Amino acid sequence: MKRKKEAAAHRISTAISRSERETLALARDLAKGFRGREVVLLIGELGAGKTVFAKGIAAGLGLRDLRQVCSPSFTILNIYEARFPIFHLDLYRLEREGDILDLGWEDYLDTGVVVVEWGEKVPFDLRAIRVFIAMGKGDERRITIEMPVNTS
Repeated sequence: MKRKKEAAAHRISTAISRSERETLALARDLAKGFRGREVVLLIGELGAGKTVFAKGIAAGLGLRDLRQVCSPSFTILNIYEARFPIFHLDLYRLEREGDILDLGWEDYLDTGVVVVEWGEKVPFDLRAIRVFIAMGKGDERRITIEMPVNTS
């Protein structure tokens, strides 16, 4: 995996993953440093690997059975118990801004790690880690992670 880092309002790193295993490992390593109050917005087209990345986050937070992690497209929310609670949301089926706002975000923020597939649909500003997953040839993915710079 190649990585490149830049300094800006966000700390940006880019990785090229050539397999699901590499994507999982990248997400696992990212999550190992989490403190239990992070929001991760996963952004990418259908089939890009957002759920694989969510599994890697769960692995990094100590979830033992990764088979529990599946895309909550129909249930909207899955909750996993790990080192911190993981609130895994999928906004794919929600079209209206009001439906997304009605999910009760305030109940999840600061009580665990919130992972949102289709994170570009979040209609409000949120201090979040943004993960952009772009498909390449075959299993190759270009994964760009924007981490907010801690100013406190």
